[in-house]
Amino acid sequence: MKKRFKPLCLIALLLCGLIIQSWVPTDDTQGEFYQLSIYHFSNTTQEKMLDSYLENALLPALHKLRMKNIGVFKNHSNDTLSDKTLYVLLPARSTEDLFKIPIKLNADKDYQSAGAAYINAAHTSPPYARMETILLQAFSLSPKLKVPALKEPRRNRIYELRSYESATEKIFQNKVKMFNEGDEIGLFKRLNFNAAFYGEVIAGSKMPNLMYMTCHENQTSRDANWKAFVDDPFWKKLSAMPEYQHNVSHIDILFLYPTEYSDY
Repeated sequence: MKKRFKPLCLIALLLCGLIIQSWVPTDDTQGEFYQLSIYHFSNTTQEKMLDSYLENALLPALHKLRMKNIGVFKNHSNDTLSDKTLYVLLPARSTEDLFKIPIKLNADKDYQSAGAAYINAAHTSPPYARMETILLQAFSLSPKLKVPALKEPRRNRIYELRSYESATEKIFQNKVKMFNEGDEIGLFKRLNFNAAFYGEVIAGSKMPNLMYMTCHENQTSRDANWKAFVDDPFWKKLSAMPEYQHNVSHIDILFLYPTEYSDY
């Protein structure tokens, strides 16, 4: 009996393992988290210090930690703004991975050496005026950041970062539903908006809030894409549905471009 029982046990265990494995989400379905850091600066000295730190210290250190698809962007309007901005978008598999970064950077001697000017900057000559951080969770139907395949020189590209605020948490979830189940995401994809990410803000100064980034070859391409969007019959039908009315109370739109050392 024992000789017969062992093979049966092995088969049963194998079947159980396959069943359990089928219930575990694959890596492709597990939603990412995004850390969006915004540096505010006012002059070229600060800009050069930020660029040097990010290009030569932070990004190489993060790449060493096997983090990829790190975006670094500047505002197209920086030349005319007194409050200039630089954005660092960092995707991660979990919030734990994000929270561990400072500890790992402190232990990285190469990072400490390459970033010394930034890290040890005096209070009289800081590398930025202020810094803010936003934490996001990817939408369920767009769980991974997608790197756009664009051909234009980076300075010409339009990476459009949009922020949609809602009046209440319940109304906010309605707008998220409009993107997912309502298939607003599908419309963006069909019209070749090259969306990099869609995410719910889970920590930030503006909430309830969602943010997303679409990527265009240039301003002309961007304007043509949005005209196609508002003229599309699907959008006209979706935006007219009673259940999706008044779900956005405020919109912020930023036109960014990737730095030469950005991952995309």
